[in-house]
Amino acid sequence: MPSSRASAPSPAPPLRLPLPPPPHVLLLPLLPPDHSSFHILLTHACSQPFDPSPTHIAPVHQVLDLMSSSTYRPNKASIDLAVRALCAAGREDDACRLFERWPAKYSHSPDRFTYNFLVRRLCRTREVSTVYKFIDSVRNSGGPMPDIVTYTILIDCVTQSKNLREATRLLAILNESGFKPDTYLYNTIMKGHCILNQGGEVIEVYRQMRENNVEPDLVTFNTLVFGLSKAGRVSEARNFLDKMAQMGHFPDTVTYTSLMNGMCKKGEALKAVDLLKEMELKGCEPNECTYNTLLHGLCKSRDMEKSLELYGVMKEGKMKLESASCAVLMRALCREEKVAEAYEVFDYAVD
Repeated sequence: MPSSRASAPSPAPPLRLPLPPPPHVLLLPLLPPDHSSFHILLTHACSQPFDPSPTHIAPVHQVLDLMSSSTYRPNKASIDLAVRALCAAGREDDACRLFERWPAKYSHSPDRFTYNFLVRRLCRTREVSTVYKFIDSVRNSGGPMPDIVTYTILIDCVTQSKNLREATRLLAILNESGFKPDTYLYNTIMKGHCILNQGGEVIEVYRQMRENNVEPDLVTFNTLVFGLSKAGRVSEARNFLDKMAQMGHFPDTVTYTSLMNGMCKKGEALKAVDLLKEMELKGCEPNECTYNTLLHGLCKSRDMEKSLELYGVMKEGKMKLESASCAVLMRALCREEKVAEAYEVFDYAVD
């Protein structure tokens, strides 16, 4: 039976406003990557920490292959950046392999600066025999040949390890290769003889230097004075103060302090004090090391009056009292039964 009520009308559909037109999109032109872009990727690939898996070097080669397929082929800046990044990540072996294979793969030799950087890095982190193998491998692969900088790095390395026989052999090879040793190289060898307390050999290196017409510098004379003083040949070291002045190299604080140290070791602390006065008259200012050297020598010679006088000068100038000088002064005061003064010295050293 039909309902007496009329059916309700259906609701009207919502009013739909037209959408605004889409905003204008600015399309930028595609820009090809350049060397800088590839080098950023290369740095990131090389900076990953060392991984012993066989594929750990793959990302580096992927970036280099990508560069090779573009118009920006790997260049000398690319290999330099890669070698330095690999070394910074502790991956020296990977850096060596990349360097050795570079000429064959990319048809040009790496830069000599990169070569010497890698040699220096290997000298710091590997055995010398490993460095020699790398140099031979690079030579056989058509890479850079060792130059005077390379030999200087090697000589400095073996000198630091006190292997002066090998340093002499490298110096002979340097001469055979047509390179003339320079002042820095001679200074390096002299420094090695000083480490071994070989005063006679220091003089011999200086003579060779003069025979080969290589001019000594201030470092040369400071090394001579230090080596001779350390070996107890104080009078010879003293003579070089006049020689270096004649050649235009005036003694500095290092020169005088080295000579004073040698005098004090020979028991000539009072002569060292006289040298201090001469030093100041010539306008050369002593430093904390100079005063500590003298204080140590005066205490060893049991000259308490001069020791306390010098200590007073140091205290007035608020100079640092080194451990050795502090210990020997305190022992000297205790020996003289001046325990209160020894405590005062200890408190000053701590402060």
